Amino acid sequence: MTRKMLTGVAFGALMAASAPASAEIVIAVAGPMTGQYASFGEQFRLGAEMAVEQINAAGGVNGEMLRLVVGDDACDPRQAVNVANQFAGEGVVFVAGHFCSGSSIPASAVYSEEGIIQISPASTNPAYTDDRPGPGIYRVCGRDDKQGVVAGGYLAENFPEGNVAVLHDRTAYGQGLAEETRKAMEAAGVSPKMFEAFTPGERDYSALVSRLNAEGIGAVYIGGYHTEAGLILRQMREQGLEAQMVSGDALVTDEFWSITGDLGNGVMMTFSPDPRKYESAAEVVAAFEERGVNPEGYVLYTYAAIQAWQDAVEAAGSTDFDAVVSALDEGVFDTVLGEIDFNDVGDPTEANYVWYVWEDGTYREM
Repeated sequence: MTRKMLTGVAFGALMAASAPASAEIVIAVAGPMTGQYASFGEQFRLGAEMAVEQINAAGGVNGEMLRLVVGDDACDPRQAVNVANQFAGEGVVFVAGHFCSGSSIPASAVYSEEGIIQISPASTNPAYTDDRPGPGIYRVCGRDDKQGVVAGGYLAENFPEGNVAVLHDRTAYGQGLAEETRKAMEAAGVSPKMFEAFTPGERDYSALVSRLNAEGIGAVYIGGYHTEAGLILRQMREQGLEAQMVSGDALVTDEFWSITGDLGNGVMMTFSPDPRKYESAAEVVAAFEERGVNPEGYVLYTYAAIQAWQDAVEAAGSTDFDAVVSALDEGVFDTVLGEIDFNDVGDPTEANYVWYVWEDGTYREM
């Protein structure tokens, strides 16, 4: 298979992945391409580039080639709004993004106003769709209120005495996930001993870990990202605290292990069933593996978001916003994640969570 090389040209937070063509549709992918969560931005970029390459090789969408632009929001809400406005100026009709819920939510207001379809591969905060500013806002991943039920149920069952600390990083994603986990624990009749916030981006969490030790905590739930979770785990072990660490889908990156090393063995997290094992993803996974790329985390979710949009545009016969929204609302789409259809707020009707555990440098489904 041949492809045009995709070269990035920086325009502040926005990077064009190829030059304009005479007949083309401009789409975008947005996420943290730089900063401490850049590994997830890389997952987004890889999934989007492969999808665009393969769609163009097959003749494009309604006979037109796709041009991909890449936006870097660094998981910062203000930068996400800037990226969204720049996309509007570029003539983007569809965005696969963003990653952080705290970026997706404010950016969605811009997309709604500008008539741009947004499908997030990863933003799980319920407010992203429940409070969406208008139609055209979707996701192909699950929600924190479903993920929290799984985590909270496990913690309540396995730590009925409540010696659990539920920690969060104050972000829309992290705090939302922590609150849903606490809510599920309490619904099962168990209250966590601690529910505390920590400051993301710090290097020293020893004071927090000392409190966990003093409280006799047996399990630590992290509502947040892999960077802080890895550092907190290392400092727990340095202080002799052997509490079980549990977290959510933001630990699905090899960078977590690069922080923890063997200390990461046994860390548990919730995530959707591994799409790399799906028959529907087999050909695309093979294409990635031929290039030495492991399509981990949200690579295939990003690919699927673009597939769903493509199918809707082809069903609508154009990129007209209202027509594509109607097609997305009414259709069932064959993707690498299997069949996807959306409910009345833009969530996939099927989005389940299962348990994973980190072992010897990889995460596997339990």
